[in-house]
Amino acid sequence: MTEGPKPRAPNVSQDPRDELTLHLPALRAFAISLSRNPTTADDLVQDTIVKAWTRFEGFTVGTNLQAWLFTILRNTYFSSLRKYRREVSDPEGVYASRLFVKPDHDGKLAYADFQVAFDQLSPEHREVLILVGASGYSGEEASEMIGIAVGTVKSRTNRARKRLAELMGLAEGEDSLPSSDAASLALMGKSGAQAA
Repeated sequence: MTEGPKPRAPNVSQDPRDELTLHLPALRAFAISLSRNPTTADDLVQDTIVKAWTRFEGFTVGTNLQAWLFTILRNTYFSSLRKYRREVSDPEGVYASRLFVKPDHDGKLAYADFQVAFDQLSPEHREVLILVGASGYSGEEASEMIGIAVGTVKSRTNRARKRLAELMGLAEGEDSLPSSDAASLALMGKSGAQAA
């Protein structure tokens, strides 16, 4: 029974980098057995060689170079496998087109403008906006808390919103703050309570 060619025994005086090419067939076979894909296997072998080349100071001369290379290849494969498991296949870009992150600075700038305008309102207008707008109380509940008629609460709320829009230079129906910005709405209540 004849055996296939074996990598030659390492020469202790020789640089182990010179032996890398001897291990390429075994590395490729191991990579194919892990990935089941020749193209992926070739990428794995290439990554392994690059990592080994840059980390040769961690290799102990005289030890098993092939085992060291196999360990690098195996770790590279499983690291990439974990990474790709978290990824979503989206070749048409449909999923990616629905993802976006609203920039922080827009909300901060809008809130700064809002706070300046809000602080210019009369205490009565700030009070109804905090109760009805920010805290979510009904006109009837706000009426009981303040001790004025429901109609007065509703008219003050309406006038306060119009005045706030004027101070902020908003067109009719335009939001003063992003509706999804719950933190800004909570801060609005703090600002109004301090200013009132």
